[in-house]
Amino acid sequence: MQNFVYNSQPGRVLFGTGTLHQLPQEVERLGLQSVLILSTPHQEEQVSSLAALIGSKSAGIFAGATMHTPVSVTERALEIVSERKVDGLIAVGGGSTTGLGKAIALRTDLPQIVIPTTYAGSEMTPILGETTDGRKITQSSPKVLPEVVIYDVDLTVTLPVSLSVSSGINAIAHAVEALYARDRNPIISIIAEAGIRSLFRALPAIAQDPSSRNGRSAALYGAWLCGVCLGSVGMALHHKICHVLGGAFGLSHAETHVAILPHALRFNETAAPEALTTLREAVGHQDPARALFDLGRSLGAKMALKDFGMPAEGVDRAVDLTLETPYWNPRPLEREGLRQLVSNAYEGNVP
Repeated sequence: MQNFVYNSQPGRVLFGTGTLHQLPQEVERLGLQSVLILSTPHQEEQVSSLAALIGSKSAGIFAGATMHTPVSVTERALEIVSERKVDGLIAVGGGSTTGLGKAIALRTDLPQIVIPTTYAGSEMTPILGETTDGRKITQSSPKVLPEVVIYDVDLTVTLPVSLSVSSGINAIAHAVEALYARDRNPIISIIAEAGIRSLFRALPAIAQDPSSRNGRSAALYGAWLCGVCLGSVGMALHHKICHVLGGAFGLSHAETHVAILPHALRFNETAAPEALTTLREAVGHQDPARALFDLGRSLGAKMALKDFGMPAEGVDRAVDLTLETPYWNPRPLEREGLRQLVSNAYEGNVP
């Protein structure tokens, strides 16, 4: 076995059903007195019950979270944090809300409690991506790592199948890239394989029966594991392209992951034979890139970037931006191969 370094991210996790009811105790344990609840606009009514749950310790709701964490939204939230003397944050939802909580924490160092309702996984990472002037800038800081994560399977039962599929494959992408990351290690590889395996089997079960507790529990568990991967090792080309597409064209974060992942894996597979072997075991297929493409397509996901808003002329711009500030990648990047990757994803071709 080769030498390796494993960094464990600190944090407290509550997992199960009905765990949301432990929120008041977690607020108390952190010593918080004025907690701002964060959500997206369409979740505002859903999270209003949390304000009642923590009673006088609620500082109200900021329901302005949106995709790709625009700095302008963070600045509006910071005004409320200052006005209401907020000393803690509760972020409820998916990656958009978690991102907003992290952006506030980066600037204030306020403690965060995150309650995921999708399978995004960002709640397990010290990573923050913020968007300004059409560019998404990603950074890592221990200041943005949530102090507490409450996984409650009950909160995911009503997540529409389409969102379950896109956010679930988004989570799988974290683990796939962890298998061939520059700083990969055997501990994270074990976690990655388990996360991929759990989600790959859970998503079809959810599509068949959205109320399946077994399916929902397996998906949330898999998302947690894949989030640990994202927070523990570096990512590569897949994530770089997704960040470029989100920042430049405002594409849906999760849907972009679904469309790009099979093609990014195909691009990298010859340079990552060990990862390919592990993926074959995790998905039960000799061609993991094709298996991931077929998984998304069979569950109704959009597999072509053109189907959710990317302009045709954006292919070359995406390639330019990716090459401008590239992430490390197991296979060296060349324009022709990269353009073919993005073009195939744009058209929704089989990888």
